[in-house]
Amino acid sequence: MIEGRMLLLVLTAYLTTLPWSLASEPVDHVLMSNHQSAPTRVRVLLPDRLPRNDEPRLPVVYLLPVEAGETVRWGNSLAEVQQHDLHNKHRVICVFPTFADLPWYADHPENPQLQQERYLLQDVLPLIEGTYPARHDRDGRLLAGFSKSGYGAWSLMLRHPDIFCRAAAFDAPLMMDAPGKYGSGPIFGTADNFQNYRITSLLEQLAADLKQERSRLMLIGEGNFQPEHVQIHERLVSAGIPHTWSIGRQREHSWHSGWLAEAFEWLTQDPR
Repeated sequence: MIEGRMLLLVLTAYLTTLPWSLASEPVDHVLMSNHQSAPTRVRVLLPDRLPRNDEPRLPVVYLLPVEAGETVRWGNSLAEVQQHDLHNKHRVICVFPTFADLPWYADHPENPQLQQERYLLQDVLPLIEGTYPARHDRDGRLLAGFSKSGYGAWSLMLRHPDIFCRAAAFDAPLMMDAPGKYGSGPIFGTADNFQNYRITSLLEQLAADLKQERSRLMLIGEGNFQPEHVQIHERLVSAGIPHTWSIGRQREHSWHSGWLAEAFEWLTQDPR
């Protein structure tokens, strides 16, 4: 169940004073979450045409950050979506959360303010679904990320297959078998806790169920972690798990290397 308590500060006054149809720029929310060590920001980009009362709610794409806070070392996901008008092309709500610490999308076994998975599930999702015309069902919740956040997108979907429908990962270290690399050690906390988020283990646990469905996992390359993508692809094939593997050209390790538009095309397909 998605639940939790948080103190929400809505920084944009027009949220409550203007019609949704006028909110064409990103809407900013600041969260004071018990699950994070510092205030965080969630930015929401709405399509120009929002549903009327008699129309279905919209799918939501959660674009998971690679770095803590608002660092843009690896590019700006919001700018990439806006440049290609992906929110309007696919008529989806796009959500850009931040995290106080380096995001690996895990809950630390001891630190109550380093609960990244709980923060997303219990703070961010209720904010979006309680404020915007967002779908409340599994098929309306989609994940996209790369590198660390690609790992996080897959682990979130695999750990919560009843909450998230699909996860697209570009250039991610999906074959990690222990914490420590890429700043992951302090986030997972212990080797035992890491095993709860280990992609290869999660795939083994869910293989029987995933075999019965259309592709819910996407790999996009080619990048720094192409050897790991090849290995995880081979494991998926061996296990008979449907997945989508997009290769063809070398891409820069960035939000701006052309992979995100491709991810949106796949994420927003009818899952049935």
